[in-house]
Amino acid sequence: MPFTAPNPTGRPVAVVGAGTLGRRIALMFATGGGEVRIYDPSAEQLAAARDYVEEKLPGVAAKVSDGRQGEVAVTGDLAEALRGAWLVIEAVPECPELKQRVFADLDRFADQDAILGSNSSSYPTSRFVDWVREPERLVNIHFYMPPTQNAVDLMSCGRTDRAVLDLLLAELPRHGVFPFEARRESTGFIFNRIWAAIKRESLAVVAEGVATAEEVDAMWSVNTGLRGGPFRAMDQVGLDVVLDIEEHYAAERPGLPTGPRTLLEEYVRADRLGVKTGRGFYDYGTEAGTAAAA
Repeated sequence: MPFTAPNPTGRPVAVVGAGTLGRRIALMFATGGGEVRIYDPSAEQLAAARDYVEEKLPGVAAKVSDGRQGEVAVTGDLAEALRGAWLVIEAVPECPELKQRVFADLDRFADQDAILGSNSSSYPTSRFVDWVREPERLVNIHFYMPPTQNAVDLMSCGRTDRAVLDLLLAELPRHGVFPFEARRESTGFIFNRIWAAIKRESLAVVAEGVATAEEVDAMWSVNTGLRGGPFRAMDQVGLDVVLDIEEHYAAERPGLPTGPRTLLEEYVRADRLGVKTGRGFYDYGTEAGTAAAA
């Protein structure tokens, strides 16, 4: 039986993974009166996600949907989270083996017409087609850091039904996010490929001793008029995650310089992972704002 794209009217969105991005994705879909269910095996993560959405929702809804707020439920039961959902978004850690297992479960429990989306920042959903029975409904839906960075990459798994992409292009802006379609498979999608080059060259400048992380960020702010900079941004993401992404790029593109990865490895070995451990390129304790020595 051919796949038919779903009708979103009156149906919830399910987010699988209650971490930093999962809860932010849920927040956006809870605007405009939408119903969202968040699944995670961790009760602690679920509670933190619920608190985050409840705190931020009034302000975000006022900006993107005339104040209309939806409902958010959290659950440790995957089947319950997926029941009736028109869209399911996987937001689990960047481990392809984990994602394969997750998509096998999503394929098993989701409604037959539900769209299965991956928020992966570096793995195309073509990696997961063997784990679902209908790859026509499988698609990359990559979010950045809503509600402040609201662009979204859409990318086919190679077999995604055109109606799925068209539905998402039409529906996502209703929730205050702005989709851009990658016209062909691309590791890093659109913006992340550009940002990866900026990060890599910034790391190279520091690895070679040309400037410190703090100096690069300060010059970035002066010349762009933007706050922060590449190193503060990497600290926010987590240097272990940045290293994983760089390793993935290097595996697909032989010849990339090793210096940036070597520098990241030094910080990861020292447990300087960024904001989440209190220290990265910057210290976030009593001397917050001081760049770590490179």
